[in-house]
Amino acid sequence: MAAGLVQWCLMIRVGIGYDVHPFAEGRPLILGGVEVPHDRGLKGHSDADVLCHAVADAVLGALGLPDIGFYFPPSDASIEGISSLKILERCAELAAEQGYAIGNVDASLVAEAPKVMKYAAAMKQKMARALGIEPEQVGIKATTNEKMGFVGRGEGMAAMAVACVQRR
Repeated sequence: MAAGLVQWCLMIRVGIGYDVHPFAEGRPLILGGVEVPHDRGLKGHSDADVLCHAVADAVLGALGLPDIGFYFPPSDASIEGISSLKILERCAELAAEQGYAIGNVDASLVAEAPKVMKYAAAMKQKMARALGIEPEQVGIKATTNEKMGFVGRGEGMAAMAVACVQRR
């Protein structure tokens, strides 16, 4: 029984991811690889796509690998402004190199504004393409923080994600 459970655990693995970015003037707001109209974007070394970053960390966690800062360090000037879809592509490559396929990802964006669900289908398309999976394998939800904390005060956004990978 124990050997079978261990074998199953090696076949299917789950990871969680979390990311947060403050708002910044003069930057576009990129979420799930889609430019969303808003008066401010997010501050970060890359395009600061908080949704993609949470998903990337979830995939990396499922693989037992370090977080995105290990693969895309903020000290690396050559990747400044990189599209977070490229980060997701690298995560999919790392999964394949380790003998895993991405089963699905599910993410929740936490923000008071803007309302983003009308962009969810486009986000799912772009994120799925980058991860090498179908849009049906990507879940995206959005909620507010009920005006509590830094998100509630409109100072930034947060995102949480889970990812499931399975041995090929």
